[in-house]
Amino acid sequence: MSPLLAAIIFSCVFGASHTAPQEPLQAWTEDVVSYSGFQLWSATPRNQEEREFLLKIRQDYELEVWKEARSDNSPVDLLVSPDFQTELKLRLADAEIPYEVTISDMQTAINNENPNVTDSGDEFENRFSHKMDWNSYHRIDDIYGYLNYLADTYPRLVQLVSIGSSFEGRPLYVVRISSSSSGTKPAIWIDGGIHAREWISPAVATYIIQQLVEEPSNERLLQNVDWYIMPVMNPDGYEYTHTSNRLWRKTRSSTGARCRGADPNRNFGYQWGGKGTSRDKCSEIYHGANAFSEPETRAVSNFISGKANQIKVYLTLHSYGQYVLIPWGYDVQYPIDYNDMKDLANKAASKFRLYKYTVGNSADLLYPAAGGSDDWAKSIGIKYSYTVELADTGNHGFVLPASFIRPVCEDFFPALEVFVDKVATLKV
Repeated sequence: MSPLLAAIIFSCVFGASHTAPQEPLQAWTEDVVSYSGFQLWSATPRNQEEREFLLKIRQDYELEVWKEARSDNSPVDLLVSPDFQTELKLRLADAEIPYEVTISDMQTAINNENPNVTDSGDEFENRFSHKMDWNSYHRIDDIYGYLNYLADTYPRLVQLVSIGSSFEGRPLYVVRISSSSSGTKPAIWIDGGIHAREWISPAVATYIIQQLVEEPSNERLLQNVDWYIMPVMNPDGYEYTHTSNRLWRKTRSSTGARCRGADPNRNFGYQWGGKGTSRDKCSEIYHGANAFSEPETRAVSNFISGKANQIKVYLTLHSYGQYVLIPWGYDVQYPIDYNDMKDLANKAASKFRLYKYTVGNSADLLYPAAGGSDDWAKSIGIKYSYTVELADTGNHGFVLPASFIRPVCEDFFPALEVFVDKVATLKV
């Protein structure tokens, strides 16, 4: 029996205050998961030997990795249960591997992440018939309410398209934004919320929608380009992070086992089941029973495939790390037009002012991960396909305080002009 599973069983049987966040617990109870006492550690290996030591530590204690290290002096971010902290401190000290505790109590960070959600929502609903703002993170009903508000208020610009339903029956919405009702212009696709816990990505996606639709000064971004934006690809998981487990990553589908869900960003049908994925249904990177096994990824693939000739740029928003990642991600392989893709990504990244983004091949900069949505989009002919890992670089990780939402959004938006200028030159 693994140390982590033993800790979970002890917690369930004896009612310990520290509830381990692993998926077996979710099959036994749907109670709210507490991360009291959990810490985020950032360890910095200085050579291959120390990287291998950290890999063994991760495997021995089944630690959840928030950020990988692919090179010397690149930090590894690890979520550490209170049950193992004393022992791990000794092991890291013996190995002389430097580390720091970046989040001293994860539950406290979660509690403080979104402090103003109630007050701001009421004010906006009274003024605008919706609850959305970009000073707090919002539940799925608020986001969908805003999308419906835009479709009703700006019918000449906005079409709200339901492309299917999630496992739990929620609509999967794509917002089509176009200044013309007839004719087809080259298009940009943007999605967020593939991984449920990455709250900043739906926030940025909805901000982009708001700027394109409600800000007249951005009208030129619509003249020669259509937009398809899906703010929350994984609505079941996203809602679950608000109600039960803040750090849930996957979908919420039934797997026929004690663990639920698949990693939607390992579930797309290009190089599915390869490196950086798992057949273990309890793994955070479980690739699903087969490619497109999840209704969410299947609906997205069907919709995009029908518009592959029109969509010229595919941007999928994730967090964290501040990267613009270029395929291929399934292995350290480079498409033949890699330099073209990198040139465009560098131009976009040059627009960022508050946050510095690193541009490069995703498998090389981070780790191989097969079945990703950007690889799949590239494989069906969408030349400019990228994953954007938003802020920050590790101080807050997935639990980015709401006070960062607007700065991250405002810093990101100008980069879209680079993609618009490129897409406007391409023929459908």
